[in-house]
Amino acid sequence: MAPKPDSHTLASTSAASSDPSSSSSMDPLFLLLNFLPFSVLRPPRLRLKLPTFTLPSPMTVFSLVLLTYFMVVSGIVYDVIVEPPGIGSTQDPYTGSVKPLVFMPGRVNGQYIIEGLSSGFMFVVGGVGIILMDLALDKNRAKSVKVSYATAGISSVVTAYVMSMLFIRIKIPAYLH
Repeated sequence: MAPKPDSHTLASTSAASSDPSSSSSMDPLFLLLNFLPFSVLRPPRLRLKLPTFTLPSPMTVFSLVLLTYFMVVSGIVYDVIVEPPGIGSTQDPYTGSVKPLVFMPGRVNGQYIIEGLSSGFMFVVGGVGIILMDLALDKNRAKSVKVSYATAGISSVVTAYVMSMLFIRIKIPAYLH
């Protein structure tokens, strides 16, 4: 009958075989490169502080979101990829003079840079109007302030809608006729 192995010897051999950082399973060159520099050199004692970040104010976050919204609806990605001209031009058939052209007529999937920026500005004006109408519903504000917010909000939304429809009619002359 075979002798029983000692439990202490069994535990130490199983721990050495399962531990990847044991010196018997490591490459000797790695051990040399890992311990040799630190036997001669001593790392400095650094007293570094972790940087503390403060959250931005809600108005800063709102401004960044509104700016991002403006850039997206203005077609900045299209402008960067396609690189259209800032503004177009057309020649008057009667006088022969060259006139500036803000909207690219007849092409729904194309735009000049100014056309995109003006359309995006109208969308932002409409969005700000909706925000102003929401602020007019606050019960803690004075009645005159609520009326001012509501008037400004409704006029912004109406202006944005009318101007956007005008832009569409300039771009596509036979739209909704």
